[in-house]
Amino acid sequence: MRKEGNRVVPGQRNPARGPGPDRTAATTTARPRPPYPTPSAEARLRYWFDTTLTRGIPALCGWLALGCLALVVPVSALLVWTDQRAPASLGARIAAVWRSTGQTMRLGGEVGPPLRVVLSVLLALIALLYVSTLVSLITTGLTDRLMALDRGRAAILERGHTVVLGWSEQIPTVVSELVAARTGRRRRVIAVLADKDKSAMEEDLPDTARATGRTRVLCRTGRPADPAALARVSPATADCVLVLPRDDPRDDAETVKTLLSLSAALGEDRRVRVVAAVRDGRHLAAARLAGGPRTTVLDVDDLSARLVVDCARQPGLSLVHQELLDFAGHEFHTLRDPRLPGLTFEEAAGACPESIAVGIAHDDGTVTLNPPLSARFRDDDRLLVIARDEHSTRLSDLPVPHDPKALTHAPPPAPAPAERVLLLGWNRRAPRIVDQLSRRTPPGSTLDVVAGPRAATTAAVRTAAEALAPRMPVRHHPGDPALRSTTDALDPTGYDVVIVLGPDPRPGRGDPDDRTLLTLLHLRAAEEESGRRVPVVTEMADDRNRLIAPRAPGSDFVVSGRLVGLLMTQISQNPHLTAVFEELLAPAGNTLHLRPAAHYVTTGRTTSFAAVAASAARRGECAIGYRSATAADHGMRLNPPKAHVRYWHARDQVVLIAPGD
Repeated sequence: MRKEGNRVVPGQRNPARGPGPDRTAATTTARPRPPYPTPSAEARLRYWFDTTLTRGIPALCGWLALGCLALVVPVSALLVWTDQRAPASLGARIAAVWRSTGQTMRLGGEVGPPLRVVLSVLLALIALLYVSTLVSLITTGLTDRLMALDRGRAAILERGHTVVLGWSEQIPTVVSELVAARTGRRRRVIAVLADKDKSAMEEDLPDTARATGRTRVLCRTGRPADPAALARVSPATADCVLVLPRDDPRDDAETVKTLLSLSAALGEDRRVRVVAAVRDGRHLAAARLAGGPRTTVLDVDDLSARLVVDCARQPGLSLVHQELLDFAGHEFHTLRDPRLPGLTFEEAAGACPESIAVGIAHDDGTVTLNPPLSARFRDDDRLLVIARDEHSTRLSDLPVPHDPKALTHAPPPAPAPAERVLLLGWNRRAPRIVDQLSRRTPPGSTLDVVAGPRAATTAAVRTAAEALAPRMPVRHHPGDPALRSTTDALDPTGYDVVIVLGPDPRPGRGDPDDRTLLTLLHLRAAEEESGRRVPVVTEMADDRNRLIAPRAPGSDFVVSGRLVGLLMTQISQNPHLTAVFEELLAPAGNTLHLRPAAHYVTTGRTTSFAAVAASAARRGECAIGYRSATAADHGMRLNPPKAHVRYWHARDQVVLIAPGD
């Protein structure tokens, strides 16, 4: 800006450049512009070639023809000129070159008048166009079909296959167990439908699901609640359908919608078994209504709470659950035999030398677990056994003998003392766990809860404490269970049992098992420093973290996602197991127990497992295995042969199905 009199005049952006010192200064301070490099002839030729290619199909065809002629014509000329039988005249040789070129490029190769040559070339071009178009159409059709298969949108036309709907933390367990299931079918197909890319699903499947042998795993992409996508896996012709729970409890409504779509696809008169699961118990009734009477719907949170409390009441019980639910071990099977009608349960149980008889499966789907020894089989009844597979049970004519002198009597039951229970952590399953603890612990027991000081957590603990006040006192200790100072302040080794719960998974937060592992490290250090062992029950989200968790003898791990996946798979293969596990996991009725072996046989000597089974039977119980106190590993063994003889120690335990205490 410059000032002229009383006015302010803006300065000129481009002042006139006349002669004088100003121009000289501008000239000397200006930065010289670098010259543009001159493109080489090769760069110009490449640019021209690329430009012609962008003109579309005609340019591509022209370059292809030119390139072919540039190669074919010289070679044809060389063939003609080196042929001893070639004509002598130049015109005849040129005609021979044209004929060779035409035959090579399928352009007719006719010689003679120009019109004849043009017509032959035209006919050759028409034939070439037809063949190339036909090949293009076939190639395009095959490519589209392969792409449709790769996208996972092709229909599966199978019968008797297994359908898995959804993708969640249970998918590796469910698919692996379905592959491992020992059935009599020569060929099995597992169809997975999820709202996920097909290639991503195939990559995420575990190695145990890929090495399938006689089982094929087919993945399809689509939303399971969409009827059009559901039709891709042919649920109406399937043997069973599993609807996996969503990872977020807020998505249970999607599971209910999937069951509605499935009911519409199967129709009213359906014979397909359906097993589903929801995470929030508030949606359980809606899911059962949507699925219909032939659908089994599991409550994930309720099952997890029951398993945690079972293990807290009887340390080591998680090993029994794992063995009974895993197809790799010994599990429940039903046996139909023409010799069963009219037999008593005692006679049928004694005729099973290689398996354990535990109940009677009725034709209406109900099960009598641990029936009286005098109960008789009806015409359509089956024998419920624990066996290695469905073909390993054979009824024997003679029972396995045992030494009656080895049998003992259990001492009279004494009143159970009050217990101190420590709960480290809080999640959405904690209120159910606390409620069941109050119902199953001896009178006078107390519960200490260590959870974060968040307002929502504090309110939830207060609500639970008020509801349980008449049965069990609950004290809240605000603090972070992942900190050593928090756990040391309560001396965890002074409790009868410690339960560790991880936080609920939330978007943007790390693995909930990370904080659980920190808590377990502090508990393990406290045990080593004090020299006292306390039973610890830990709920984990990922089974892989169980392998690296610090553990001590007597520790139980409940991987709820894996156990629910195992249970869904077992029920899908045998519908009678719904009633079996409902009773086993209920607080009342016949449940699983670990009791001292000295209550059944004389310890400090050798005897057969048949003696243990006979001693348990006369008390109205079913002995299904034992736990060795001296084994290097966990020592758990289910379904030993009746003739199996071993040395029984005083600290050994017997695994039983018996009425609750």
